[in-house]
Amino acid sequence: MIYRTPEDRFDGLPGYPFEPHYLEHDGLRMHYVDEGSGAPVLLLHGEPTWSYLYRKTIPPLLEAGRVVAPDYFGFGRSDKPVERDWYSFDRHTESIERLADELDLRDVTVVVQDWGGPIGCRLAVERPDRIARLVVLNTGLYSGRPPSDEWLRFRDFVRRVGTDLRPGQLVRISCVKEVPDDVVAAYDAPHPTPESMTGPLMFPELVPTEPDHPSAAAMLEVREAMKRWEGRALVFFSDSDTIFSPRVAERIAELFPNAELQKPVEGAGHFLQEDAGEEVGARIAAWLQTSESV
Repeated sequence: MIYRTPEDRFDGLPGYPFEPHYLEHDGLRMHYVDEGSGAPVLLLHGEPTWSYLYRKTIPPLLEAGRVVAPDYFGFGRSDKPVERDWYSFDRHTESIERLADELDLRDVTVVVQDWGGPIGCRLAVERPDRIARLVVLNTGLYSGRPPSDEWLRFRDFVRRVGTDLRPGQLVRISCVKEVPDDVVAAYDAPHPTPESMTGPLMFPELVPTEPDHPSAAAMLEVREAMKRWEGRALVFFSDSDTIFSPRVAERIAELFPNAELQKPVEGAGHFLQEDAGEEVGARIAAWLQTSESV
């Protein structure tokens, strides 16, 4: 069973003027933003957000190239499988890989945050023919043990509230700056019914917290492959994320042979694109426009 969020749920969203684009994947419709021209910048969101998260980041990035921002299946304007067993690390990665193939994206810069990290880094190491650069924001690559006690509390919270989870409220409490009510409502817009909530409820379950977790082996392979990845990487986090601290950014940068670690974004929480989206976009655009990173 598939849930498709009614289009009128997305009417008049504040700060989000982008026309929708869609691709069909095995009977499922995937939504993506596609703006500008030039070398593509692929923006990958995380839990429990969608491409709306990047609305402030996109305009400055258009100075550097074409911006493509998909919604994973289960999120945003994309179709939402209702069955929990549909969701896996493999399926999410395969769907983004198909998007890159069907749009024939080449010389791509992938920007990752939260769950975008495992998905985008896996895409980069498995498809170097398409992915040339990575920009790594607040995220982690898991090794089969719990990321932190704070993260375990978050997973327990999601399990406890179930379909009563409100993505917009979760964004609000994870940000440093005030998130207006209409923006909170925009994050909630894709999920008006209990059956529309399976994606946000499943993402925490896909994080490997023990070595025999279904996602663990693939994530460990990605971590090892990153040590040999020949593309360029830019790494910067925010200064006020309770789960992914600047120290995590340092460890991730150490994995890459060709990484630049920048100072944290000040006054921003986990969703730094919400707290400081313009700065995030400007930093990435400046990095892309330097001769040594293209």
